[in-house]
Amino acid sequence: VSLSVFSGMEYLVQQAAAASSPEVAQKWTELEDTFRRKLWHQLTQQTKDFIASPTFESGGLFELYENFIKQWQDKMNPLSLVEILLVVVKQAPDPDRAIEFLEGFKAKAEKDDQAAICLTSALAEMYLQKGDLATAKTLLETNESMLEQLDGVTPMHAHHYRVSAHLYQIQANFKDFYTEALRYLGCVDLKELPLEEQAQRANDLCIAAILAERVYNFGELLSHPVLDVLRDTQKQWLVDLLYAFNSGDLKKFESLRKEWSQLADLAGAEAVMLQKIQLLSLMELVFCAPAHARELAFARISEVAQVEAKQVEWLVMKALSLGLVKGTIDEVAQTASLHWVQPRVLDIKQIATMRQKMEGWCKTVGETAKMVESQTPELFVE
Repeated sequence: VSLSVFSGMEYLVQQAAAASSPEVAQKWTELEDTFRRKLWHQLTQQTKDFIASPTFESGGLFELYENFIKQWQDKMNPLSLVEILLVVVKQAPDPDRAIEFLEGFKAKAEKDDQAAICLTSALAEMYLQKGDLATAKTLLETNESMLEQLDGVTPMHAHHYRVSAHLYQIQANFKDFYTEALRYLGCVDLKELPLEEQAQRANDLCIAAILAERVYNFGELLSHPVLDVLRDTQKQWLVDLLYAFNSGDLKKFESLRKEWSQLADLAGAEAVMLQKIQLLSLMELVFCAPAHARELAFARISEVAQVEAKQVEWLVMKALSLGLVKGTIDEVAQTASLHWVQPRVLDIKQIATMRQKMEGWCKTVGETAKMVESQTPELFVE
Protein backbone atom coordinates (compact mmCIF):
# COMPACT_ATOMS: atom_id res chain seq x y z
CA VAL A 1 0.00 0.00 0.00
CA SER A 2 1.50 3.33 -1.04
CA LEU A 3 1.15 5.93 1.70
CA SER A 4 2.10 9.59 1.88
CA VAL A 5 4.20 10.21 4.97
CA PHE A 6 3.91 13.38 7.04
CA SER A 7 5.47 14.40 10.32
CA GLY A 8 3.41 13.16 13.25
CA MET A 9 2.24 16.63 14.23
CA GLU A 10 1.40 17.67 10.67
CA TYR A 11 -0.58 14.49 10.13
CA LEU A 12 -2.65 14.96 13.29
CA VAL A 13 -3.47 18.57 12.44
CA GLN A 14 -4.49 17.57 8.92
CA GLN A 15 -6.73 14.75 10.19
CA ALA A 16 -8.40 17.00 12.74
CA ALA A 17 -9.24 19.51 10.02
CA ALA A 18 -10.67 16.81 7.75
CA ALA A 19 -12.58 14.94 10.46
CA SER A 20 -16.10 13.79 9.70
CA SER A 21 -17.53 15.22 12.92
CA PRO A 22 -16.60 17.56 15.78
CA GLU A 23 -16.29 14.55 18.10
CA VAL A 24 -13.74 12.85 15.85
CA ALA A 25 -11.89 16.15 15.36
CA GLN A 26 -11.64 16.43 19.14
CA LYS A 27 -10.03 12.98 19.32
CA TRP A 28 -7.38 13.99 16.79
CA THR A 29 -6.74 17.24 18.68
CA GLU A 30 -6.34 15.35 21.97
CA LEU A 31 -3.78 13.07 20.34
CA GLU A 32 -1.92 16.10 19.01
CA ASP A 33 -1.83 17.71 22.46
CA THR A 34 -0.57 14.57 24.20
CA PHE A 35 1.98 13.95 21.45
CA ARG A 36 3.30 17.51 21.72
CA ARG A 37 3.68 17.14 25.50
CA LYS A 38 5.45 13.78 25.08
CA LEU A 39 3.21 12.00 27.56
CA TRP A 40 3.96 8.58 26.11
CA HIS A 41 1.98 6.44 28.54
CA GLN A 42 -1.17 8.51 28.11
CA LEU A 43 -0.61 8.67 24.37
CA THR A 44 -0.37 4.89 24.21
CA GLN A 45 -3.72 4.46 25.95
CA GLN A 46 -5.36 7.18 23.84
CA THR A 47 -4.12 5.48 20.69
CA LYS A 48 -5.45 2.08 21.80
CA ASP A 49 -8.86 3.57 22.48
CA PHE A 50 -8.92 5.55 19.24
CA ILE A 51 -8.02 2.68 16.91
CA ALA A 52 -10.77 0.60 18.47
CA SER A 53 -13.37 3.27 17.69
CA PRO A 54 -15.72 3.31 14.65
CA THR A 55 -13.48 5.98 13.06
CA PHE A 56 -11.32 3.29 11.48
CA GLU A 57 -13.96 0.71 10.62
CA SER A 58 -13.56 1.33 6.89
CA GLY A 59 -9.75 1.53 6.92
CA GLY A 60 -6.97 4.00 7.61
CA LEU A 61 -5.02 2.15 10.27
CA PHE A 62 -1.94 1.53 8.13
CA GLU A 63 -1.89 5.21 7.25
CA LEU A 64 -2.16 6.07 10.95
CA TYR A 65 0.74 3.76 11.70
CA GLU A 66 3.03 5.14 8.99
CA ASN A 67 2.32 8.81 9.72
CA PHE A 68 1.97 8.79 13.46
CA ILE A 69 2.53 5.61 15.50
CA LYS A 70 5.77 4.70 13.74
CA GLN A 71 7.36 7.99 14.80
CA TRP A 72 7.10 7.27 18.52
CA GLN A 73 6.71 3.48 18.73
CA ASP A 74 10.06 3.11 20.52
CA LYS A 75 8.57 5.06 23.44
CA MET A 76 5.99 2.32 24.05
CA ASN A 77 6.57 -0.81 26.07
CA PRO A 78 6.84 -3.84 23.74
CA LEU A 79 3.53 -5.41 24.76
CA SER A 80 1.51 -2.25 24.14
CA LEU A 81 3.17 -1.84 20.77
CA VAL A 82 2.29 -5.40 19.76
CA GLU A 83 -1.30 -4.97 20.93
CA ILE A 84 -1.64 -1.88 18.73
CA LEU A 85 0.02 -3.58 15.78
CA LEU A 86 -2.40 -6.51 16.00
CA VAL A 87 -5.30 -4.10 15.54
CA VAL A 88 -3.56 -2.35 12.64
CA VAL A 89 -2.72 -5.60 10.85
CA LYS A 90 -6.37 -6.64 10.70
CA GLN A 91 -6.66 -4.23 7.77
CA ALA A 92 -3.88 -5.93 5.81
CA PRO A 93 -5.13 -6.99 2.37
CA ASP A 94 -4.01 -10.61 2.80
CA PRO A 95 -2.16 -12.95 5.22
CA ASP A 96 1.15 -12.54 3.36
CA ARG A 97 1.11 -8.77 3.83
CA ALA A 98 0.09 -9.20 7.47
CA ILE A 99 2.93 -11.66 8.13
CA GLU A 100 5.46 -9.42 6.39
CA PHE A 101 4.32 -6.47 8.51
CA LEU A 102 4.50 -8.30 11.85
CA GLU A 103 7.76 -10.11 11.13
CA GLY A 104 9.46 -6.72 11.20
CA PHE A 105 8.72 -6.33 14.91
CA LYS A 106 10.15 -9.60 16.21
CA ALA A 107 13.30 -7.98 17.57
CA LYS A 108 11.31 -5.38 19.50
CA ALA A 109 8.89 -8.00 20.87
CA GLU A 110 11.68 -10.26 22.08
CA LYS A 111 12.59 -7.69 24.73
CA ASP A 112 9.49 -8.78 26.66
CA ASP A 113 8.18 -12.37 27.03
CA GLN A 114 4.53 -11.36 26.99
CA ALA A 115 5.00 -9.27 23.86
CA ALA A 116 6.90 -12.12 22.19
CA ILE A 117 4.17 -14.64 23.02
CA CYS A 118 1.46 -12.30 21.79
CA LEU A 119 3.24 -11.60 18.50
CA THR A 120 4.21 -15.24 17.92
CA SER A 121 0.64 -16.41 18.54
CA ALA A 122 -0.65 -13.86 16.03
CA LEU A 123 1.88 -14.98 13.43
CA ALA A 124 0.96 -18.63 14.03
CA GLU A 125 -2.68 -17.79 13.46
CA MET A 126 -1.85 -16.10 10.16
CA TYR A 127 0.12 -19.11 8.99
CA LEU A 128 -2.90 -21.25 9.84
CA GLN A 129 -4.99 -19.00 7.61
CA LYS A 130 -2.49 -19.68 4.81
CA GLY A 131 -2.67 -23.43 5.46
CA ASP A 132 0.96 -23.64 6.60
CA LEU A 133 0.37 -25.85 9.65
CA ALA A 134 4.02 -26.84 10.09
CA THR A 135 5.21 -23.26 10.53
CA ALA A 136 2.30 -22.47 12.83
CA LYS A 137 3.14 -25.47 15.00
CA THR A 138 6.82 -24.46 15.19
CA LEU A 139 5.89 -20.94 16.26
CA LEU A 140 3.53 -22.21 18.95
CA GLU A 141 6.22 -24.52 20.29
CA THR A 142 8.53 -21.55 20.80
CA ASN A 143 5.86 -20.02 23.04
CA GLU A 144 5.65 -22.92 25.46
CA SER A 145 8.92 -22.32 27.33
CA MET A 146 8.11 -18.62 27.68
CA LEU A 147 4.61 -19.38 29.00
CA GLU A 148 6.15 -21.47 31.77
CA GLN A 149 8.12 -18.43 32.94
CA LEU A 150 5.03 -16.26 33.39
CA ASP A 151 3.46 -15.98 36.83
CA GLY A 152 -0.16 -17.06 37.03
CA VAL A 153 -2.61 -16.95 34.14
CA THR A 154 -2.24 -14.02 31.77
CA PRO A 155 -3.97 -12.84 28.59
CA MET A 156 -0.95 -14.26 26.75
CA HIS A 157 -1.98 -17.76 27.80
CA ALA A 158 -5.37 -17.11 26.22
CA HIS A 159 -3.76 -15.95 22.94
CA HIS A 160 -1.60 -19.07 22.78
CA TYR A 161 -4.27 -21.63 23.74
CA ARG A 162 -6.81 -20.16 21.32
CA VAL A 163 -4.47 -20.51 18.35
CA SER A 164 -3.13 -23.86 19.53
CA ALA A 165 -6.68 -25.23 19.81
CA HIS A 166 -7.40 -23.98 16.29
CA LEU A 167 -4.36 -25.84 14.97
CA TYR A 168 -5.43 -29.13 16.56
CA GLN A 169 -8.98 -28.65 15.34
CA ILE A 170 -7.76 -28.27 11.75
CA GLN A 171 -5.71 -31.45 12.22
CA ALA A 172 -8.76 -33.27 13.66
CA ASN A 173 -6.66 -34.01 16.74
CA PHE A 174 -9.64 -34.15 19.09
CA LYS A 175 -7.72 -35.01 22.25
CA ASP A 176 -5.29 -32.09 22.09
CA PHE A 177 -8.00 -29.74 20.81
CA TYR A 178 -10.15 -30.66 23.80
CA THR A 179 -7.29 -29.92 26.20
CA GLU A 180 -6.23 -26.63 24.61
CA ALA A 181 -9.79 -25.36 24.10
CA LEU A 182 -10.59 -25.93 27.78
CA ARG A 183 -7.36 -24.19 28.75
CA TYR A 184 -8.37 -21.23 26.61
CA LEU A 185 -11.76 -20.98 28.29
CA GLY A 186 -9.98 -21.12 31.63
CA CYS A 187 -8.05 -17.97 30.70
CA VAL A 188 -10.94 -15.76 29.59
CA ASP A 189 -14.10 -14.29 31.05
CA LEU A 190 -16.86 -16.21 29.30
CA LYS A 191 -19.15 -13.17 29.44
CA GLU A 192 -16.76 -11.28 27.16
CA LEU A 193 -17.23 -13.81 24.35
CA PRO A 194 -20.17 -13.27 21.96
CA LEU A 195 -22.98 -15.80 22.42
CA GLU A 196 -22.39 -17.13 18.91
CA GLU A 197 -18.76 -17.89 19.77
CA GLN A 198 -19.74 -19.47 23.09
CA ALA A 199 -22.21 -21.74 21.28
CA GLN A 200 -19.65 -22.75 18.67
CA ARG A 201 -17.00 -23.50 21.27
CA ALA A 202 -19.45 -25.53 23.36
CA ASN A 203 -20.51 -27.45 20.25
CA ASP A 204 -16.91 -28.18 19.23
CA LEU A 205 -15.88 -29.19 22.75
CA CYS A 206 -18.76 -31.66 23.09
CA ILE A 207 -17.86 -33.32 19.81
CA ALA A 208 -14.16 -33.41 20.72
CA ALA A 209 -14.87 -34.91 24.15
CA ILE A 210 -16.90 -37.69 22.57
CA LEU A 211 -14.39 -38.48 19.81
CA ALA A 212 -11.08 -37.85 21.61
CA GLU A 213 -8.88 -40.83 22.32
CA ARG A 214 -8.17 -41.52 26.00
CA VAL A 215 -10.66 -38.91 27.20
CA TYR A 216 -13.07 -40.73 29.51
CA ASN A 217 -13.58 -38.02 32.12
CA PHE A 218 -15.83 -35.20 30.97
CA GLY A 219 -16.10 -33.53 34.35
CA GLU A 220 -14.35 -30.29 33.53
CA LEU A 221 -16.60 -29.71 30.52
CA LEU A 222 -19.81 -30.89 32.18
CA SER A 223 -19.26 -28.43 35.02
CA HIS A 224 -18.25 -25.55 32.74
CA PRO A 225 -20.82 -22.76 32.23
CA VAL A 226 -20.07 -22.70 28.48
CA LEU A 227 -22.54 -25.59 28.09
CA ASP A 228 -25.37 -23.37 29.36
CA VAL A 229 -25.55 -21.68 25.97
CA LEU A 230 -26.64 -24.99 24.39
CA ARG A 231 -29.24 -25.89 27.00
CA ASP A 232 -32.90 -25.41 26.04
CA THR A 233 -31.92 -24.90 22.40
CA GLN A 234 -31.88 -27.10 19.32
CA LYS A 235 -28.45 -28.31 20.48
CA GLN A 236 -29.69 -29.56 23.86
CA TRP A 237 -29.31 -33.08 22.50
CA LEU A 238 -25.53 -32.60 22.33
CA VAL A 239 -25.39 -31.92 26.07
CA ASP A 240 -27.66 -34.93 26.65
CA LEU A 241 -25.33 -37.06 24.54
CA LEU A 242 -22.34 -35.96 26.59
CA TYR A 243 -24.16 -36.94 29.79
CA ALA A 244 -25.06 -40.28 28.21
CA PHE A 245 -21.37 -40.94 27.60
CA ASN A 246 -20.44 -39.80 31.08
CA SER A 247 -22.73 -42.44 32.60
CA GLY A 248 -22.27 -45.09 29.91
CA ASP A 249 -25.97 -44.95 29.05
CA LEU A 250 -26.28 -46.96 25.83
CA LYS A 251 -30.06 -46.63 25.72
CA LYS A 252 -29.80 -42.85 25.73
CA PHE A 253 -27.07 -43.06 23.10
CA GLU A 254 -29.39 -45.00 20.82
CA SER A 255 -32.34 -42.72 21.51
CA LEU A 256 -30.28 -39.77 20.27
CA ARG A 257 -29.13 -41.54 17.10
CA LYS A 258 -31.41 -39.44 14.88
CA GLU A 259 -29.67 -36.26 16.06
CA TRP A 260 -26.02 -37.33 16.19
CA SER A 261 -26.18 -39.22 12.91
CA GLN A 262 -26.82 -35.89 11.15
CA LEU A 263 -23.39 -34.58 12.17
CA ALA A 264 -20.72 -35.80 9.78
CA ASP A 265 -17.99 -35.99 12.44
CA LEU A 266 -20.11 -38.18 14.71
CA ALA A 267 -21.84 -40.22 12.03
CA GLY A 268 -18.46 -41.12 10.53
CA ALA A 269 -17.11 -42.27 13.88
CA GLU A 270 -19.97 -44.51 15.04
CA ALA A 271 -17.67 -47.46 15.76
CA VAL A 272 -15.35 -45.26 17.83
CA MET A 273 -18.25 -43.83 19.80
CA LEU A 274 -19.79 -47.24 20.42
CA GLN A 275 -16.54 -48.66 21.79
CA LYS A 276 -16.07 -45.62 24.01
CA ILE A 277 -19.54 -45.71 25.51
CA GLN A 278 -19.24 -49.48 26.05
CA LEU A 279 -16.08 -48.87 28.07
CA LEU A 280 -17.85 -46.15 30.01
CA SER A 281 -20.79 -48.48 30.68
CA LEU A 282 -18.33 -50.98 32.16
CA MET A 283 -16.91 -48.23 34.37
CA GLU A 284 -20.44 -47.35 35.49
CA LEU A 285 -21.19 -51.02 36.25
CA VAL A 286 -18.11 -51.26 38.46
CA PHE A 287 -18.93 -47.94 40.13
CA CYS A 288 -22.47 -49.01 40.98
CA ALA A 289 -21.49 -52.46 42.25
CA PRO A 290 -21.17 -52.81 46.06
CA ALA A 291 -17.59 -53.15 47.30
CA HIS A 292 -18.23 -56.76 48.34
CA ALA A 293 -19.80 -57.72 44.98
CA ARG A 294 -17.38 -56.59 42.33
CA GLU A 295 -16.72 -60.00 40.86
CA LEU A 296 -18.70 -59.45 37.70
CA ALA A 297 -19.85 -62.28 35.50
CA PHE A 298 -19.03 -61.99 31.81
CA ALA A 299 -22.74 -62.49 31.11
CA ARG A 300 -23.61 -59.44 33.20
CA ILE A 301 -20.97 -57.31 31.47
CA SER A 302 -22.22 -58.50 28.09
CA GLU A 303 -25.76 -57.48 28.99
CA VAL A 304 -24.89 -54.02 30.31
CA ALA A 305 -22.26 -53.08 27.71
CA GLN A 306 -24.26 -54.66 24.87
CA VAL A 307 -21.34 -56.65 23.50
CA GLU A 308 -21.24 -60.25 22.35
CA ALA A 309 -20.11 -62.77 24.96
CA LYS A 310 -16.89 -63.46 23.07
CA GLN A 311 -16.03 -59.74 23.14
CA VAL A 312 -16.36 -59.28 26.91
CA GLU A 313 -12.84 -60.34 27.77
CA TRP A 314 -11.42 -57.98 25.14
CA LEU A 315 -13.54 -55.11 26.51
CA VAL A 316 -12.31 -55.69 30.07
CA MET A 317 -8.70 -55.98 28.90
CA LYS A 318 -9.08 -52.73 26.97
CA ALA A 319 -10.40 -50.99 30.08
CA LEU A 320 -7.53 -52.40 32.15
CA SER A 321 -4.92 -51.30 29.61
CA LEU A 322 -6.34 -47.76 29.54
CA GLY A 323 -6.29 -47.52 33.33
CA LEU A 324 -10.06 -47.09 33.50
CA VAL A 325 -10.43 -49.97 35.96
CA LYS A 326 -8.13 -52.19 38.00
CA GLY A 327 -8.56 -55.87 38.74
CA THR A 328 -8.14 -59.37 37.33
CA ILE A 329 -9.84 -61.67 34.85
CA ASP A 330 -10.72 -65.32 35.53
CA GLU A 331 -11.12 -66.93 32.12
CA VAL A 332 -12.16 -70.28 33.59
CA ALA A 333 -14.91 -68.86 35.79
CA GLN A 334 -15.78 -66.25 33.15
CA THR A 335 -15.64 -63.42 35.68
CA ALA A 336 -13.78 -60.14 36.15
CA SER A 337 -12.88 -58.97 39.65
CA LEU A 338 -12.63 -55.19 39.37
CA HIS A 339 -11.88 -53.35 42.61
CA TRP A 340 -11.19 -49.80 41.35
CA VAL A 341 -12.61 -47.43 38.75
CA GLN A 342 -11.08 -44.20 37.47
CA PRO A 343 -12.57 -41.20 39.36
CA ARG A 344 -15.01 -39.06 37.42
CA VAL A 345 -17.25 -36.07 37.99
CA LEU A 346 -20.67 -37.46 38.90
CA ASP A 347 -24.11 -36.37 37.70
CA ILE A 348 -27.18 -36.27 39.99
CA LYS A 349 -28.08 -39.91 39.36
CA GLN A 350 -24.53 -41.06 40.09
CA ILE A 351 -24.42 -38.97 43.26
CA ALA A 352 -27.65 -40.67 44.39
CA THR A 353 -25.98 -44.04 43.80
CA MET A 354 -22.98 -42.90 45.84
CA ARG A 355 -25.31 -41.82 48.64
CA GLN A 356 -26.98 -45.24 48.69
CA LYS A 357 -23.58 -46.91 48.86
CA MET A 358 -22.50 -44.67 51.74
CA GLU A 359 -25.75 -45.39 53.61
CA GLY A 360 -25.21 -49.12 53.05
CA TRP A 361 -21.65 -48.84 54.30
CA CYS A 362 -22.77 -46.95 57.43
CA LYS A 363 -25.42 -49.61 58.11
CA THR A 364 -22.86 -52.38 57.74
CA VAL A 365 -20.40 -50.63 60.05
CA GLY A 366 -23.17 -50.11 62.63
CA GLU A 367 -24.23 -53.76 62.49
CA THR A 368 -20.62 -54.89 62.82
CA ALA A 369 -20.10 -52.64 65.84
CA LYS A 370 -23.23 -54.05 67.52
CA MET A 371 -22.10 -57.62 66.83
CA VAL A 372 -18.65 -57.00 68.29
CA GLU A 373 -20.21 -55.32 71.33
CA SER A 374 -22.60 -58.22 71.93
CA GLN A 375 -19.93 -60.90 71.58
CA THR A 376 -17.20 -59.16 73.57
CA PRO A 377 -19.00 -57.13 76.25
CA GLU A 378 -15.90 -57.06 78.42
CA LEU A 379 -14.26 -54.68 75.93
CA PHE A 380 -17.04 -52.16 76.36
CA VAL A 381 -17.22 -51.92 80.16
CA GLU A 382 -17.34 -48.27 81.25
